[in-house]
Amino acid sequence: MNSITVLALKEKIDKAEKFQLVDVREPEEHDTFNIGGALIPLNEIAQQYEKLATDIPVVIYCRKGIRSQIAIQRLQEKYPFTNLVNLIGGTEAWKKQFGG
Repeated sequence: MNSITVLALKEKIDKAEKFQLVDVREPEEHDTFNIGGALIPLNEIAQQYEKLATDIPVVIYCRKGIRSQIAIQRLQEKYPFTNLVNLIGGTEAWKKQFGG
């Protein structure tokens, strides 16, 4: 499974690189704190797979990096995605590194 650190993601954001950011947490978690991107909760990700880009990296995140791993596994089992990237440590790692 491809993965990215919060530092590398911040660099991508700062350089305005082309990628899609997806939060797989629940709506109330997203409303409390998020690092951007579309909200597609884990229990809906397989049904909403068509919202995910296929031609650019798709960075998927959650609170600690576990639900995002599950989301990637579910998607790769059902569909031929090769561009999914897990954010290591999720929003917890982001807050630790950059505050929030």
